[in-house]
Amino acid sequence: METAVLTSPKVQRVYTLMKLTYGLVPIVAGLDKFTNLLTHWDKYLSPVLTPMLPFSAHTFMMIVGVIEIIAGLIVLARPAIGAYIVMAWLTLIALTLLTTEYLDVAVRDLVMAIGAYSLAQLARTAGESSTQSVANKGVSLSHGRHFLN
Repeated sequence: METAVLTSPKVQRVYTLMKLTYGLVPIVAGLDKFTNLLTHWDKYLSPVLTPMLPFSAHTFMMIVGVIEIIAGLIVLARPAIGAYIVMAWLTLIALTLLTTEYLDVAVRDLVMAIGAYSLAQLARTAGESSTQSVANKGVSLSHGRHFLN
């Protein structure tokens, strides 16, 4: 039953949309850490964290950008793993934003983290279902051995 639900076109569209969203948005946000076209990212850095940095806030945000780009690429290549990385990353960002005036962004990032977790669960289930479907296509012989068609 689970396999039938995951292979439905509607579920596949939702899965693809979530994969693209949680893959491309971190890549775009990461790239923007180098250009600041969307926003001036340094302002979102926690005032508690800034004095502890061994380098400038801008350098830190560029490092964050690289991490976000890598996380997005992992989501696109291996969503079952990458979505957990993005979930953890968004949760960490939300926790640091609790020390700023951007509490609304912290809440948004926590909600996005829940979405990333949902993508990871879908990806894991889809992976398990495809493995089972390959196993079910095997031909059973009298000695109990299975061979794929």
